[in-house]
Amino acid sequence: MLPISVCLIAKNEEKHIDECLKRLQPYEFEIVLADTGSTDRTVELARKYTGRIYHFDWNGDFSAAKNFAMQKASHDWILSLDCDEYAEVIDQKTLRKCMESYPRYAGRILIRNRFTQDGQTSYEQVRVSRFINRRYFHFEGVVHEQLVPITASDHRNTAPDAAPVKYVYSAPITILHVGYDGTEDEMREKSKRNITLLEKELETHGADPYIYYQLGQSYRKLHDFETAFRYLDLGLSMDVDPALDYVQNMVESYGYTLLDLKRNQDALGLLDIYDEFATRADFVFLIGLIYMNNGFLDQAINEFKKATTMEEFAVEGVNNYKAYYNIGVIYECTGYAREAIASYRKCGDYLPAKVRIQQLS
Repeated sequence: MLPISVCLIAKNEEKHIDECLKRLQPYEFEIVLADTGSTDRTVELARKYTGRIYHFDWNGDFSAAKNFAMQKASHDWILSLDCDEYAEVIDQKTLRKCMESYPRYAGRILIRNRFTQDGQTSYEQVRVSRFINRRYFHFEGVVHEQLVPITASDHRNTAPDAAPVKYVYSAPITILHVGYDGTEDEMREKSKRNITLLEKELETHGADPYIYYQLGQSYRKLHDFETAFRYLDLGLSMDVDPALDYVQNMVESYGYTLLDLKRNQDALGLLDIYDEFATRADFVFLIGLIYMNNGFLDQAINEFKKATTMEEFAVEGVNNYKAYYNIGVIYECTGYAREAIASYRKCGDYLPAKVRIQQLS
C-alpha cells in the first residue's frame, strides 16, 4: 500500500460522494474529508469509507479548506480530488517510481471532463497538478485554487500549472470529472459564485492573467460573451508564457469568443500567433472554424485535415470526428455530396454526421 492520503472537501455532495469514495477503495489509500457544513447525507455516506472526517468552518476560501484537509492527513503524499471526480485509472507501480524520482515536483493528473454538447456526450481532457508532497506545496487562491511551492508562495507564476516543465511531471492517474453534468441552473449558479470569488481575489491581488482567464471562462459559461472577451483580452495583453496550459486554453477561448460575437474577421488575427500555438489539435481545429466562418473554405479544409493528424488534444473529437464533420459540411454546402458523405462516414457514431448521411443518401 502506498503512503498516500486522498484529501477532499465537501458540502452537500451526497449526489457524488459515494461513487467517488467507492472508486478509491481498491487502492487502499487513506481518505481525508473536510466537510464545510453539509446538511444532507454527505457525512453519513462518507463514514462507510473513512473515519477521518473533519469539520471546517467555511470562509469562502477553497484553498484554506483544502490546506486544512491536507494538514489532517497521516501521510505527506497527497492526492487532492473533488467529490465529483471519480478515479478511472491509477497505476500504483508507476506512481511509486514517480514518488521516488520526483519528491519535490508536482504530479499532473489527467482529468477527463464530461459534458453535453449538441445533445451528445463529449469529453475534454486536461492535466492538472494534484499529486504532491505536502512538505513542499500548498494551495493558494480563493477559487480555482492552485498548488504552489511553499518556498515561493508569494509568486503566482511559480504555481505548478504555470511553472517551467521541469517542476512538474505527468502522474499515472486518470480521473473522470462529472461536475458539468448538472442542470443549466446549477451551472449558472456555480459560475456566478466563482465570479464573485474571483472578482474579490482580483481586488485583493491586482491584475493577474490567470484570474482574468478564469473570469473569462466563467462568463463564457453564462453566455455573456462581451464580458468574457473583455477579461480574456486583458489576460492576453499581459506578459504570459505560451508554453503554459492555461495560456493555450485562454487563447482558444479568446478565439471562440470572437466567433460567438460574430467578430469573424477579428478572429483571423490569431493567424499571427499560429506557429506558437498550433502545437495541439484544438488550436488548429479552431483556425479551421475561423477560416470556415470567413468563407475561406479550402484553407478551412486544410486545417481540419491537419487536425486529424495530430495526437495532442484537449477536447475529444477535434482531431477526428468533429474535424471530419466540418469537412463534410463544407463539401455538402458547396455541392460535393459524394465527398461530403465520405467525410461524414469517417465520423463513426457521431449523431449529426449520421443524420447528414441519411439526408444525402
